[in-house]
Amino acid sequence: MKNYLTLYKPFLKFIGAFLFSYILLTFLYQWYLSGYENNQLDGITRLVASHVEKVLQVFDSNSAVVYQHNTKISILMHQKEVATVIEGCNAISVMILFVSFVIAFAGRFRTTLFFLLGGCVLIYILNVIRIAFLSLLLYRFSAYEHLLHGVIFPLFIYGVVFILWFFWVNYFSIYATKSTSK
Repeated sequence: MKNYLTLYKPFLKFIGAFLFSYILLTFLYQWYLSGYENNQLDGITRLVASHVEKVLQVFDSNSAVVYQHNTKISILMHQKEVATVIEGCNAISVMILFVSFVIAFAGRFRTTLFFLLGGCVLIYILNVIRIAFLSLLLYRFSAYEHLLHGVIFPLFIYGVVFILWFFWVNYFSIYATKSTSK
């Protein structure tokens, strides 16, 4: 048994760090959300919607984000509701997954910290752009809602996270191969 623990120590360390980080961050986020009453919009989701509105205004001045009774955020294009922003649209769950993976493959403290901050900012910005473009496309191609919302745009955001993970593991983590050739 001891041989198996020694043999699989890196894997077990990764799983332990990942699960601990993921559970802790999820718990903290749920604690943050518990500060809001049922169906009340949280501050992060409101911030995302505000930034989505600014991006949409660049592409179509007839777009707006409407807060309805502090429970729903509607994205309107030419007075037609094309999308609704809810708590799950703020990409926090994606950031928690990203952070947990990077922590599980942690490198130097400063490098890890800067990569986490930069990665979360990039995920946030790309998520805002994702929602804005999704809204624009839903206005024009509403029949393709499932394909756009359920397939293409999740592939985009998770694809970016996968690429970030790839760079982290191969160039910055403790397992990154150091090139010694000149």
